[in-house]
Amino acid sequence: MSDASRRLRSIFGGSVGNLVEWYDWYVYAAFSLYFAKSFFPQGDQTAQLLNAAAVFALGFIVRPIGGWLFGRMADRHGRRMALSMSVGLMCVGSLLIAVTPGYSTIGVAAPALLVFARLLQGLSVGGEYGTSATYLSEVAGREHRGFFASFQYVTLIMGQLLALAVLLALQFVLLTEAQLEAWGWRIPFVIGAACAVVALWLRRNIDETESFARSSVPRSRAGAVAALAAHPREVLIVIGLTMGGTLAFYTYTTYMQKFLVNTVGLTRAESTLVSAATLFIFMCLQPLFGALSDRIGRRPLLLGFGVLGTALTVPLLTTLSTASSATQAFWLILAALVIVSGYTSINAVVKAELFPVEIRALGVGLPYAIAVSLFGGTAEYVALWFKSVGHESGFYWYVTGCIACSLVVYATMRETRLTSRIDADQPANSASARL
Repeated sequence: MSDASRRLRSIFGGSVGNLVEWYDWYVYAAFSLYFAKSFFPQGDQTAQLLNAAAVFALGFIVRPIGGWLFGRMADRHGRRMALSMSVGLMCVGSLLIAVTPGYSTIGVAAPALLVFARLLQGLSVGGEYGTSATYLSEVAGREHRGFFASFQYVTLIMGQLLALAVLLALQFVLLTEAQLEAWGWRIPFVIGAACAVVALWLRRNIDETESFARSSVPRSRAGAVAALAAHPREVLIVIGLTMGGTLAFYTYTTYMQKFLVNTVGLTRAESTLVSAATLFIFMCLQPLFGALSDRIGRRPLLLGFGVLGTALTVPLLTTLSTASSATQAFWLILAALVIVSGYTSINAVVKAELFPVEIRALGVGLPYAIAVSLFGGTAEYVALWFKSVGHESGFYWYVTGCIACSLVVYATMRETRLTSRIDADQPANSASARL
């Protein structure tokens, strides 16, 4: 098999594993409308969703631990091992949610087991992002690095789409509303656990990256804090550029399905269709934006997201809250996701280009996980809290403020395409550099 074929196989294997990981992660959000009552029987719909969102946010709290654990594993023992371990842990978490009885059967143990399962999944996803971002960025060559690295978000969004596709199939074809609420919501978690086993097999057969294999730098035994202390500017850049982007992403994807039902007034089926349609187009945009960054640089895309996101978030969400039809909601969400693509398509490669090989997975994964835990993972909870106290528009301004903070970072950072630390890992005539 040629070098190019092996690398394409590795990109496929890494991407498919990423898809399964994020399918398992998003299934929780997609089906929480149905299982919230099983684990949190008290209160109205908003209160139940608030409890489910709190558990969703809790899974983000441990993501920095996952970023540290798997980042150190990837930097010491290789990207392939860390990728295999993370998808295996996700399998366990999904299977546990699938088999946990409801509150009416085992009482408080039901939400307790749900929390434990989400903690396992949080560890897994926390390690997945930094390691897969590093892996895809290192496997790709400098000429097409933005394009290939964008497939991290292609598969991330595809995982969310598959979760919605399963939901649509169950809603319209296979089950009634009552069956979905009673037991049908368990089916997607079983599917996720089974797919994770397949992804684990695929990842065990991918090649290690040339950057890691060629690295002659001794694997540091220092702690994570000590290792990152040598790169304070890069760590702060990762946190700052992630802050607004991750909040905007989770607002217009994960939270939007509930927003359309709970605020706009669409039916559950309508909200699922709108979410699926916008996400599909959003997914297709990622390689286009990634390829564009290979021609004009990463920074112009980030600046575009920052400027438009700061200026248009409040008008878009305000108009969306009073949308008169599913069609109007579709166009408004799509407009927002086009703007967010300036961040999502290239944020992984930008972060990977900041760090040297011996600390790259940790440097990408841990600061990113901290930012996502603080802003992305709490998006649903903060939005629902503002709604519960009667000031839903306060959330719109909160998102705007976070994007504005990230805009400051975009405006002051260097163009990473021209200063990439990955290029220093690979000889100019290597297969990786050419692919």
